[in-house]
Amino acid sequence: MKDLLLITPPFTQLNTPYPATAYIKGFLNTKNISSYQMDLGIEVILALFSKDGIQKIFSTEIDLHNISENSQRIFTLRDEYIKTIDQVICFLQGKTPTLARQICSMNFLPEASRFNQLDDMEFAFGNMGLQDKAKHLATLYLEDLSDYIVENVDADFGFSRYAERLGKSANSFDELYLKLSGDQTFIDHFTLKLIQEKLDIVQPKLVCFSIPFPGNLYSAFRCAKFIKENYPHIKIAMGGGFPNTELREIKDQRVFEFFDFITLDDGETPD
Repeated sequence: MKDLLLITPPFTQLNTPYPATAYIKGFLNTKNISSYQMDLGIEVILALFSKDGIQKIFSTEIDLHNISENSQRIFTLRDEYIKTIDQVICFLQGKTPTLARQICSMNFLPEASRFNQLDDMEFAFGNMGLQDKAKHLATLYLEDLSDYIVENVDADFGFSRYAERLGKSANSFDELYLKLSGDQTFIDHFTLKLIQEKLDIVQPKLVCFSIPFPGNLYSAFRCAKFIKENYPHIKIAMGGGFPNTELREIKDQRVFEFFDFITLDDGETPD
């Protein structure tokens, strides 16, 4: 059991995890305040881009006659994606660097439209850039899957953002509120399953969401709604770059159906 659960909601840049919640936890440790920190975005991506997650993506019902040629190709190659996804993620995490040679052989990864953009790989990476070349190819592979998800499963998905347009239009809460009142999305199911597991383990008194960018806003509200409905005894706060710049003069009371507190600061100490 911890006093606080600190969460970065989906999604921020995967190769540069956002440090705010880690810094806050470090400070709380100096004050002997118990806390648990998680980057929920990274955890969702790891659940989504796993053998089980990819199987769920391809199990989503689609009309094969009504999708793009690229999506048709990816669907046709679905068994290859399911077979290789765990290996690719382990490689990108730095756990299996020896896979680079196999990836660079150009007969290991299934290929769709992103691979049409390849420049002269020898010119770009040379003979000594095997790891970088493999990371580039693995990234194209993931972006092909992302294109499939956006077209057929969840149009709001993006590796470094989710439903970003709703955050960018946050001068009005109407569209975001309507979205939150509707059914959960495909990505929501992954997100809420993970946060429920963490809540049951950590059992916090207060959940704090750090929302640095518009692309984190929707998921933070969706998670907050889930907590309010299922763990009404837990208090919820939001802070971070986005509320500090865009919500300083908030007037829509519906925001407080989801959050108990919004923290605002001047960049030095809390107001």
